[in-house]
Amino acid sequence: MKRREFVETFGATLAGVALLPRVASAAGVRKDYLWRVGLELYSVRSAMKKDPERTLAAVRAMGYNDVELLWSFDNFGRTPQQVRDTLKKEGLKAPSGHIAPEALLKDWEKSLDSARLVGHQYLIVPSLPDETRTSIDAWHRWADHFNAAGDIARRAGIWLAFHNEPEHVKLIRGTIPYEEFVERTDASKVRLQLDFGNMEVGGRSAMEYLQKYRNRYWSFHVKDVVKDGSHDTELGTGRVDLRALLAAIPDIQKKPCYVEQEGPKDELASMRLNYNYLKKLEF
Repeated sequence: MKRREFVETFGATLAGVALLPRVASAAGVRKDYLWRVGLELYSVRSAMKKDPERTLAAVRAMGYNDVELLWSFDNFGRTPQQVRDTLKKEGLKAPSGHIAPEALLKDWEKSLDSARLVGHQYLIVPSLPDETRTSIDAWHRWADHFNAAGDIARRAGIWLAFHNEPEHVKLIRGTIPYEEFVERTDASKVRLQLDFGNMEVGGRSAMEYLQKYRNRYWSFHVKDVVKDGSHDTELGTGRVDLRALLAAIPDIQKKPCYVEQEGPKDELASMRLNYNYLKKLEF
């Protein structure tokens, strides 16, 4: 199932974190680690469809602090208020949620109202309609839609953001459409979420884009990929230099970072392994 067919709306807030000093290692080199670890719920979508409340409880029990929400099949049968109540009960925060791009064009104010209800900081569009696979003009139109919707979102106290998929960096008539989109959107209205693994699967370097658009990225999907770059895998078992990427993010503790693995054989078992790896990773 394509992500854009799966996601619709809603999420909750980014919890504040105390500003703590970096940890000094025995060698005297000052290192850091993620004080909060989030999970993109697309990683456990099958479990969420069966029992959202039990799945969120299991995610919290693993140690995750935050989740990134996505909703389908009538929001898994849950209203925004029910989502808010469940998150509060389990002690989870949800800094953001993934939404379908069409939400920007229809009842956008209603989506923003719902976002405020559950305490969102970000509404993030993960992908665009099929027209953008072959048309740069379509990318330009969507960038303009984002600027307009982002302006409304800012006035509502929410940030609109865009997430990268592998096909976004595939050439269209010699042009990388993702870069056209980034250059055309207004940084004061639209932010970006960088998915490390998706850049690599798309044949590009996540570090290259982080360096190029460093000030545009405010949220991250921490994802590893297998050696040939064909698909993602458990953190620390692939080729992505996660330590270097995390170390290169300015003010990382103020920016939501989510584990994501799109095709695990055992969703909950893999998410437990991913949490344990990332929580211990120094950078």
